[in-house]
Amino acid sequence: MKTHGVLDPFQFVVIAVSGWMNQRQLQVIDYLREENRVLREQLGGRRLRLNDDQRRRLATKAKGLGRKILAEVATIVTPETLLAWHRKLIAQKYDGSGKRGPGRPRTAGETENLVVRMAEENRDWGYRRIQGALSNLGHEIARSTIAEILARHGIEPAPERSRKTTWKEFLSRHWELIVATDFFTVEVWTRRGLQRFMVLFFIELSTRKVEIAGIAQGANGLWMSQIARNLTDAEEGILTGKRYLIHDRDPLFTAEFLNMIADAGVESVKLPPRSPNLNAYAERFVRSIKESCLERMIFFGEESLRTAMQNFVAHYHSERNHQGLANQLISPEPGHLGNAGEVQRRGRLGGMLNYYYRAAA
Repeated sequence: MKTHGVLDPFQFVVIAVSGWMNQRQLQVIDYLREENRVLREQLGGRRLRLNDDQRRRLATKAKGLGRKILAEVATIVTPETLLAWHRKLIAQKYDGSGKRGPGRPRTAGETENLVVRMAEENRDWGYRRIQGALSNLGHEIARSTIAEILARHGIEPAPERSRKTTWKEFLSRHWELIVATDFFTVEVWTRRGLQRFMVLFFIELSTRKVEIAGIAQGANGLWMSQIARNLTDAEEGILTGKRYLIHDRDPLFTAEFLNMIADAGVESVKLPPRSPNLNAYAERFVRSIKESCLERMIFFGEESLRTAMQNFVAHYHSERNHQGLANQLISPEPGHLGNAGEVQRRGRLGGMLNYYYRAAA
């Protein structure tokens, strides 16, 4: 018989175990709180980006705690945010949005990329043509889906696309027939002090070969006319056999200069104002010669400038690998490539430009 107010041994054990478990749980909770605080400090105030599933899981756990307890335990989001997520879960339960299917599945990434690629590479291809090409590759897709993909990527329908030619397309279609040109300036010490010299060069886009057409302190129309005659020389002119010359709107490209190259069958392609990116190959050469040579030297007299230019162009053609040409040389010297023979170094301009090659056995 139990005595009122006195615990039997079993009750005592249950209470003791329960107290120990509560104490243990409090210790675990206290640790997790502190761990969350440390993690929050590591974030440094940066906002956490949770996905929908993570929000749902937190909201589900938070729904029975209430604002007061949440204020004590929540560390990565505010109690107001958790409760707002919970209200959203309730709303989805009754409006049916949580049970709705995802709708028509999104087109697979590979197929979508192919649609965009085909439209960009074939400006006259319409939806039906793209659909047929995709079918050849094992991708069955509706024309309406193709239209949606193109619209999503800002690509116009074929009639509008076919009436336009991009700069990239123009270059690729006439790659072997294009030469680009540009000027750059170099400061040279002369007997009259520091003087600015102008350098005019031409570059074949397909081969990257460069010709320094002229170096002058006072460039003018007569100088440009003589250069035009040199460029169109039947035997050595860099414009021989070419169809287009890309250039900017510098006034030195005079009407006489353009007429002379036109008589040789070369059409002037004048770039829009302030568009150096459209003459990227010429711009890249200027950057290369400045970084590798001109900005690392002081020139005393025109002859020192000419010597530096000649050495750099020789190095550029036969001794410098070009990433745009699969990291190959433009004009490798015979017998210098391979793995036989002693390794030699050729230095130009006092070792500023170096080339390593195999000596012939």
